[in-house]
Amino acid sequence: MKINKRWIIMSVIMLVIAIVGALMPEDPGLWEFHETEECTSSNVAWMITATIFVLMMTPGLSFFYGGMVGKKNVISTILQSFIAMGIISVMWVVFGFSLSFGDDVGGLGLIGDPTQFFMFQHVGAQPYEKITASIPLALYALFQMKFAIITPSLITGSFAERVRFSAYMVFMMLFCIFVYCPLAHWTWHPDGILHQWLNIHDFAGGIVVHASSGVAALAGALFLGRRTKTNTGHLPANIPFVILGAALLWLGWFGFNGGSGLAADGIAIKAFLNTNTSGATAMMSWIFIDCLRGRKPSGMGAAVGAVVGLVAITPCADVVTTSQSFIIAVLTTIVCNFAVYRTSKSGIDDALDVFPTHGMGGIFATILTGIFSYSGLIHGGWEEFVNSIIGVIIVIAYTFVVSIALYWITNKMIPMRVSLKSEKIGLDVSQHDETYAFSDSAEREIAEYFESHDNGNKS
Repeated sequence: MKINKRWIIMSVIMLVIAIVGALMPEDPGLWEFHETEECTSSNVAWMITATIFVLMMTPGLSFFYGGMVGKKNVISTILQSFIAMGIISVMWVVFGFSLSFGDDVGGLGLIGDPTQFFMFQHVGAQPYEKITASIPLALYALFQMKFAIITPSLITGSFAERVRFSAYMVFMMLFCIFVYCPLAHWTWHPDGILHQWLNIHDFAGGIVVHASSGVAALAGALFLGRRTKTNTGHLPANIPFVILGAALLWLGWFGFNGGSGLAADGIAIKAFLNTNTSGATAMMSWIFIDCLRGRKPSGMGAAVGAVVGLVAITPCADVVTTSQSFIIAVLTTIVCNFAVYRTSKSGIDDALDVFPTHGMGGIFATILTGIFSYSGLIHGGWEEFVNSIIGVIIVIAYTFVVSIALYWITNKMIPMRVSLKSEKIGLDVSQHDETYAFSDSAEREIAEYFESHDNGNKS
């Protein structure tokens, strides 16, 4: 069997990382934990739990997206999210955490020092007060790792059913380096440019996670073009998968938002409550809007609506009242529902509506944060409101331009779009030699495909 050169290169890179890691020394006493007034055992216990919850969101997203696509692409769609748990985890340990939360390079507020925490050196059971004094640095790094994992996973829904798996892996790595890590540094590092200049309030990733992934998804849909007609207009493969995925996302979001205060305290409780309230409100609002459009209430609508509500409360779960979470959820749901409708009419093939839901949700929710937060517009805080809008514009422009460039670079290295025949047969077979619940006619197509291809290697 012919082995593609790109897999040889990736294997060599992994081997080098493993060898370098084996030779790295560890600081004595790195894992000695000493409880302080701020860094308590209760904080550590809660944040370990929250980190587990956030990690669970990526498998949840896998099912959420996997159930929406056609039967020929279920496994590939699930794997595109699931594989991020491997790739981004490795990158984060090697240099991703340093790029995001290392000391600022040159005092510009743009990126962290990639060598400071290289291979997680000096990352252990002691807090690093410049970033967090309430939990050990290693636990903070793990918590933030889960955010870095799910962000590129969210993008995959836009170019579902037509992207080459190896090219997607390359794009994911480039996106992490050139989009996610800089945005995390700008927004969440105390010396970051958005934090210093605009004092942007993004509690758990309204712009760092959702706006960036949504805008990158829009860029991807535009760059890769529409699916073939045979792959559009299909029925979702498994609605129960979609609902299961939404339920796992909802549960994981309690760690996503509830853990972003980095302590077991009243803010965690408030974020927990606001998260559930917003998710529930948006789920019902989405169903009501669908019914007003003349549709029947659906499982798909309930699942998508719930996720939109969870996105809506993400940037502001700590700074709005529980009663305000109702209006935030309703307004965001209206905007996102309309955006889904308009996108479907626009000719842009964002397969799973990533930009209309996550992108528009994160953007609009950040603006609403500038309105409803304790220092927002309704309390006379014009500056925070204006700064929220400026921050959103900066993130949209940067993410879109850089993402388009990264798609172009990736496409030059590895063609991002599969062949027409591979797209017709489905990515499960053409990219992974696996199948899921096919009809007899589809099974015949697969058999014919295997007869004319060397186990999918020419896809």
